Amino acid sequence: MSTSILTGIGSNPILNTDSYKASHYLQFPPDTKAIGSYVESRGGRFAQTLFFGLQIFLREYLDRPVTAAMIDEAEAFFSAHMPGSPFNRAGWEYLVRHRGGRFPLELRAVPEGHVVPIGNALVTVESTDPRLPWIGQYLETALLRALWYPVTVATLSWHIKALLRRALARTADTTDGLAFMLHDFGARGVSSLESAMIGGAAHLVSFQGSDNVAAAAAANRWYDAPMSAYSIPAAEHSTITAWGEAGELDAYRNMLSRFARPGGLLAVVSDSYDLERALHWWGSDLREQVRASGATVVVRPDSGHPPTIVRRALDLLAEGYGTTTNGKGYRVLRDVRVIQGDGVDFESIGEILTETERAGFSAENLAFGMGGALLQRLHRDTQRFALKASAIKRDDQWQDVRKTPKTDPGKASKGGRLTLLQGAPANRWRTQRRGEPVPRGWAPALQLVYRDGQILRQDSLSSVRQRADAALEAYAAELRLGDDGRGADKP
Repeated sequence: MSTSILTGIGSNPILNTDSYKASHYLQFPPDTKAIGSYVESRGGRFAQTLFFGLQIFLREYLDRPVTAAMIDEAEAFFSAHMPGSPFNRAGWEYLVRHRGGRFPLELRAVPEGHVVPIGNALVTVESTDPRLPWIGQYLETALLRALWYPVTVATLSWHIKALLRRALARTADTTDGLAFMLHDFGARGVSSLESAMIGGAAHLVSFQGSDNVAAAAAANRWYDAPMSAYSIPAAEHSTITAWGEAGELDAYRNMLSRFARPGGLLAVVSDSYDLERALHWWGSDLREQVRASGATVVVRPDSGHPPTIVRRALDLLAEGYGTTTNGKGYRVLRDVRVIQGDGVDFESIGEILTETERAGFSAENLAFGMGGALLQRLHRDTQRFALKASAIKRDDQWQDVRKTPKTDPGKASKGGRLTLLQGAPANRWRTQRRGEPVPRGWAPALQLVYRDGQILRQDSLSSVRQRADAALEAYAAELRLGDDGRGADKP
């Protein structure tokens, strides 16, 4: 059993649930032997979702047996929390005595990193012990929370990468710098350390730049990466304003003398007082020190209307340092670049890229830092995630289970024991019942990842990234066929 790096109430899986789950074992039909369910994105902002994060849940939560002490703790809590509602002590004691505290469940999932259209089963869950058929539904709260958040962050990050890739395809000779164009600035803007870790790790499926230390360390551990993310020396407003407005230029000179090295990168926030003045300094007073250092200085204009400010920064830096013209006919700054870290989201990135291209500059001049909009300004309904029971085994017969609310057909769920198929080309997907014939050109896509307490499959971050990048190339090819290549990606 691994030692958890997450602490708190989640260390007791009996308490990692919703209150009403504690009484559900008495609500299923008495002859219930097993229950099957599935997880899907029912719709939302994006038409495809990048699957990521199940391995975190398996390693941090399901790779830990229930103990007698956990049962005692949970019984004491529920007796006071739900007086008069019977606590299922017999069921949990059976789990500890006869199952070693390990969950009798079978989880199948699409390999992490795959990008799947909405409306498809990403994970299926089935109970495997007829004495504990309710166990999978009991874990709904923990499992769904463990999936919707990293999948949604990974999906957003991947779609931004697609947006940036298209901009580079239009305005640059290469996409080599793509993996470092969106930097995670979100650690301070999330609701918890766990959110910073999980959401930040999801971002690292598509990008390798991050200032989220917790996320990089967690991704290294959860996905066996030697180093999942990289950063550079960078100024913040306190390290500039500490010199006073009269000493602002000295603060910039100090950054260069301390960190500017041949082939290196450093970033300097430049809007502490007067951005226009600072940009003129970068193009005049500081220019020779920048050039002599051999480093690339990334100037950060952090206030104002992002598209307007970024274009102004590019224009003034071009005056000071000059530009080259790449093979696509767009200008590339010498010695300097620009990073925008304020007001950055999917829409503003598109607006900045459009304004940059309109001004004749290549997207390779830019990088972005994204905080709350990357890790916090989203929720379960961003992609309308749900875990729903779809089949029940009563005695020895499987029956369909589904909901079909007349007042909201969009909430209708699927019935049956489900599986996911992948077709050729690889970006074709469909959900169907298990046991139905697999059409020619299609293959089962769900893999057994957990059964009866054993984690049966684990991925490296490298393999997850490879799948996501392959899906990105397929998506880019579809977009090239769909328009003239100059439109922006649409959510």
